[in-house]
Amino acid sequence: MPRNWVVSFSEIYNLLFKGKNYYGEFLQSEEKIATNTLAARLCVLEASGIITKSPDPGHGSKFIYRISEKGVDLLPMLVELILWSAKYDPNTAADPEFVELAMQDRDTLIDELRARLNAELREVK
Repeated sequence: MPRNWVVSFSEIYNLLFKGKNYYGEFLQSEEKIATNTLAARLCVLEASGIITKSPDPGHGSKFIYRISEKGVDLLPMLVELILWSAKYDPNTAADPEFVELAMQDRDTLIDELRARLNAELREVK
């Protein structure tokens, strides 16, 4: 795993699970990340092919960030990290309903999420 994007899991998480697609939405995340750090992380993720960046047709000065197919393939690992956090971190931000679904049938949950995300990717193309 490339070391330069390991610290960007929160941005990947926000794209996959929180529906955040704009720079300003990432800035409003719980992590309270500095603007220069966020910009650098998004650049690394884009350069690594984990996310894509495209102009927002409705707002000329905005960009839309989307997860790529390569990013979707991180789903199983991220679900495992969420479950690990729910198990060991009493202050976890993991959604209890999501954790319950993942514990009941992890494979089906991942398959459903992957299908939804891949459908969104096809719509964009």
